[in-house]
Amino acid sequence: MAERSPNRTGSVSPLKLAGLSTLFVALAAFFWGLSGGIGGILTGQGWDPVVVSFYRGAIGLLFVLGWLVVRPQGSGLASGRLWFWSVIAGVGVAGNFSFYFLSIAEGSVAVAATLMYCAPVFVYLVSFALKLEKPSLFKLVAIAIVMLGVVLLTGIYEIGAGDVTPIAAGAGLLAGLSYAVFIFGFKFAAPNGSPQAILVIAFAVLAIILFTLSDADQALAVLNTPSWPLFIFLGVFGAGLSFIFYIVGLNHTAPAVASIVAMVEPVTASLFGVVVLNESLGAIQILGMALIVCTVTALSIASSMQKDSIPPQPLAEGESDEG
Repeated sequence: MAERSPNRTGSVSPLKLAGLSTLFVALAAFFWGLSGGIGGILTGQGWDPVVVSFYRGAIGLLFVLGWLVVRPQGSGLASGRLWFWSVIAGVGVAGNFSFYFLSIAEGSVAVAATLMYCAPVFVYLVSFALKLEKPSLFKLVAIAIVMLGVVLLTGIYEIGAGDVTPIAAGAGLLAGLSYAVFIFGFKFAAPNGSPQAILVIAFAVLAIILFTLSDADQALAVLNTPSWPLFIFLGVFGAGLSFIFYIVGLNHTAPAVASIVAMVEPVTASLFGVVVLNESLGAIQILGMALIVCTVTALSIASSMQKDSIPPQPLAEGESDEG
């Protein structure tokens, strides 16, 4: 996708193109934030988090498959490395969706979304352990601040009618860890093929895993439930269009800008929980949330400014292959 190539409406200025791309990234983050709230409604109705996650991923698969059919160039589907790392990414996104909705079901949307936002911290820790990146004082201090934020956010404080349970806190952190697995899988698959091919494989793996783990009766009951529009919305906007918007948007959005715009996701999810689901947060928890969101964003910006870093938003790298 060349920046200067003309289209039917005439040439698009780089400034306007950058603005539209940033809007796409913001919309993706907004849709992901809404998906947490929709997941909260569905799990609150008694739907199993695995079933909710399965439909989110399965419907999303249809969209990325359509994207691959429309843009099959440079798919890389003949590459064994693409398949290997895409499968790893699929395992990661399956865990991310499932643990995220489990955390919401056991706790609150605000806590789950913020804990999942810690994913870049896991990326750094794994990178340090595997010697893919050298630790610095700034990064170590930032990670310590995020950990402090997690302690404040998940401490024994009231959220609505209850506390943050160990299951809610653990599932939220596992959602972040799973997303880190997706990040690594996508990052290493990206040089071998197109983003749409990677996502097709990843979502197919997700669908297989979660269908196997789902309660068959409840999965079939979704087809006749009055709540089916929520499942459709979750799949279309929470996995289909959001991933496409995000990847396309990153074509012409600076990584530092994308990192800041990504804050829309936890903020949207938290506001949804407070306004729609009547959740509440104590002052200490709000402080913990602010520490996590601001510090992770600062880490992402710092990473985008270092060519030898592993960026917390690896999808940007895949875009260079999308043409």
